[in-house]
Amino acid sequence: MLYRLSYRLEPDLYTPARYSFRVKRNAVVLLSGGLDSATVLAMAVQAGFEVHALTIAYGQRHEVELRAAERVAQSWRVAHRLFQIPLSDFGGSALTAEIEVPKDREEAEMEAQIPVTYVPARNTIMLSIALGYAEVLGANDIFVGVNAVDYSGYPDCRPEFITAFEALANLATKSGVEGERMTIHAPLISLTKPQIIERGLELGVDYALTHSCYDPDDAGLACGRCDSCLIRRRAFASLHRVDPALAHLIA
Repeated sequence: MLYRLSYRLEPDLYTPARYSFRVKRNAVVLLSGGLDSATVLAMAVQAGFEVHALTIAYGQRHEVELRAAERVAQSWRVAHRLFQIPLSDFGGSALTAEIEVPKDREEAEMEAQIPVTYVPARNTIMLSIALGYAEVLGANDIFVGVNAVDYSGYPDCRPEFITAFEALANLATKSGVEGERMTIHAPLISLTKPQIIERGLELGVDYALTHSCYDPDDAGLACGRCDSCLIRRRAFASLHRVDPALAHLIA
């Protein structure tokens, strides 16, 4: 089968023992500055890749995440590039247009339909940019922090999407056509948010550096009420921990 199920997470997956590179292989890691992408970056570093973090400024209203991405990249001492593509010119999402961000929703409500925070074709666009960057670097591995288990319900976070994009990557690139296969790694895709946090803590991820809020205040502090904040808060609480990104909300 064309797709090699790189999104499945086994106990020893993404550890140095799995890869024995005499010269480190380059990998592009899409780094938003959020919890998931910070965890994936740590996994790629732990696996022994030479990581090139790529952050996309797409006109998101929560631009504070761009600064978070820079902090995370610096904390792992990896190369980091910022690429700008103004999806806000199109709008169509609460993250790129003057549309109200949903607040205080229960899990069932989050699961009911694709939310207004979905950005049309965002992951397709971001992975395409990462694919072009990977070809320039001579990298055959791209890491992305998509997750199909939490309650966001985004269509471009599903295994079917990753499968299809990897197939495209190997049809549409010089590397793929010449036999140097492109692999899209989505190691978090089948994990719960608590499992992701636990894995990140094992690897030494400092989640205080990350930002996931869709609607931060003028000081860049998380609102604690949007879907993203609530998913994080509940996940940390299930582990009997306080989300460091929301510590300012505790009286």
